[in-house]
Amino acid sequence: MEMSPVTSRTLEEFYHINARTFDKQYKEVLSGYRTWESLKHADQWLVFPENFGPNMAIDETSLSNGDLYTVITNRDRHGREGCLAAIIAGTKAEKVNAALEHVDDSILDTVREVTLDLSDSMRNIVRYSFRKAERVIDRFHIQKLACDAVQEMRIKHRWDAIQEATDEMEAARLSGEVYVPFRYGNGDTKKELLARSRYLLFKSADKWTASQKERAAILFKEYPDLKKAYGLSHSLRMIFAKNTIKDAARLSMARWYNQVEEAGFHSFNVIAATFYEHYDDILNFYNNRSSNAAAESFNSKNKNFRTALRGVVDEKFFLYRLANIYAYPH
Repeated sequence: MEMSPVTSRTLEEFYHINARTFDKQYKEVLSGYRTWESLKHADQWLVFPENFGPNMAIDETSLSNGDLYTVITNRDRHGREGCLAAIIAGTKAEKVNAALEHVDDSILDTVREVTLDLSDSMRNIVRYSFRKAERVIDRFHIQKLACDAVQEMRIKHRWDAIQEATDEMEAARLSGEVYVPFRYGNGDTKKELLARSRYLLFKSADKWTASQKERAAILFKEYPDLKKAYGLSHSLRMIFAKNTIKDAARLSMARWYNQVEEAGFHSFNVIAATFYEHYDDILNFYNNRSSNAAAESFNSKNKNFRTALRGVVDEKFFLYRLANIYAYPH
């Protein structure tokens, strides 16, 4: 059973105690924090060799002030007790690999698969420290890049529409006329059409509402390049959605590259080049259809814990509590 973090403020509400006094007493006396064996180096590295397993995930997270930590989790623990295998200050591969040297090679070599994003530093960490593991680039990071490319094109058109509307208003003012913007059949002006199309471009067409279908039809007629870009993004999503084998996916991806080249969109060409650099790691998804959801889930739990504590004042103590919940046996 997963434990929910309890704060002094929670206890104050139910037991009518002074939260600040109890918080200090808990930290200094009750928690065992001052006798923690990892206290000296906790804000630099924490490793828990017993929590490594065949299926791991690696990602970065922020504790406070934007400082990043590299987090390695055991996907088979599903975000519960024992899921936290390592949390190391920074994202530099050299520093993380040095911290992982505190784990025996015999343990690291039991790792068979590591999911990660497109970060080069994460890739180098896995290559060096998990020598016998396959790297699997998370499909959702790949799809997000394609969605971002579509949104980038939409935003550019929107700025153009805003400028066009501004020019028309100025022209009407100078001529002494009342400015009346053109509206499409659904009631949107051009800049409203582009602003309100944001969410429908993230979704599959079969999930559009009736009003979104109407808006999409107008949008794609007015901006054919957005229609083509949306099609490329959707095609990429379908490649990952199909329950297929790696060789078939390789062929589908090659065809997608050809479509990107024919379209001539700069943002998609950049994405295609990035994919080409990580081609084998992306296609490893089809071995077990693994994703980095475990790492994202842990990041969400970490964020919720920070919110419950109303921020992180003492990073070492925060890491101690995090380790008690997600690393040590209860």
